[in-house]
Amino acid sequence: MPCSFIGAEMILAIITFLMMFITGSHTVDFCYDESHCDPYAWGDAFPSCHPILEEHHSPINLDHHMTRNESLEALHLDGFHAVHTGHWKLKNNGHSVVLEVGNGMSVSGGGLPGTYHTVQLHFHWGSLNTNGSEHTVDRHRYPMEMHIVNMKSSHPNLTSALDDPTGLAVLAFFIDLYYIENVHFGRISRLLPSIAYKGQTATVKPFPLIGLLPESHLSQYYRYHGSLTTPPCSQAVIWTMYEVPTYISWSQFEQFVTGIFSTEEDEEFVAHLHDNFRHIHPTFSRSVYASKDAKLLTATANHLYSPALSIFLLQLTLTVGIIYGL
Repeated sequence: MPCSFIGAEMILAIITFLMMFITGSHTVDFCYDESHCDPYAWGDAFPSCHPILEEHHSPINLDHHMTRNESLEALHLDGFHAVHTGHWKLKNNGHSVVLEVGNGMSVSGGGLPGTYHTVQLHFHWGSLNTNGSEHTVDRHRYPMEMHIVNMKSSHPNLTSALDDPTGLAVLAFFIDLYYIENVHFGRISRLLPSIAYKGQTATVKPFPLIGLLPESHLSQYYRYHGSLTTPPCSQAVIWTMYEVPTYISWSQFEQFVTGIFSTEEDEEFVAHLHDNFRHIHPTFSRSVYASKDAKLLTATANHLYSPALSIFLLQLTLTVGIIYGL
């Protein structure tokens, strides 16, 4: 009898150990700069991140091989011009800087199959060499990329949305650099020291989100079906890639590069968070569409419509006018 009791105890201990091991395997984290957990190894811990033939993964390279769709007009960005009540939360999750925006904003139209509630926005950025965007344009990588994540209103939660091929609609904006500070973006960048380390959060007073976007060019975009660019890499995203970049200053960019860490504050070795982008994936048989007003990459590639350039030209005009008394 004692022997059988001891045996049962040992079996229970073994089962407990195995359960702890199995549970632990599901909490494996991911990274961007170590070979055992970088994007090329994500498929080992997250099977849906392992791309196989004809799967629709993101990001992709945007080139001239796309079809214009005259029905793709500007999206309706409801609540993006408003100042909402309550508070938003800015946090460092160890992989990005995330702004959770609460309720009150939604996205519809522009070929989307329904209304999508805005949930959060986050950023991907490079290191001092500035290459940090996830998507590329003719293989060119921008310094940063901002994603505004929206969930289809018919879903009660994210888990449900990820089982729907059109469960999420992500609005993606390239971010270019200039010497002038973006005052709207400053509402985020000035709080970065408060969330320098993984797990830290800060309260943000709501502001009109439209200020972060290239408002005059929101009818110029590209559209394709793809996936999340972080684990679990669910193929549940309708991507809207805006052609004209928004901008921030070099100093604002450097706040991300030098002031944000992927580790917790009390860890022995701290690591900067940068170059947090996934590698480019083939489009395979997917169609990539250009909106009715898109310039088919010319505007983006040549920066002809850069907001930063517009401001520079305006300032140059004012300066010349002052000098010559015009």
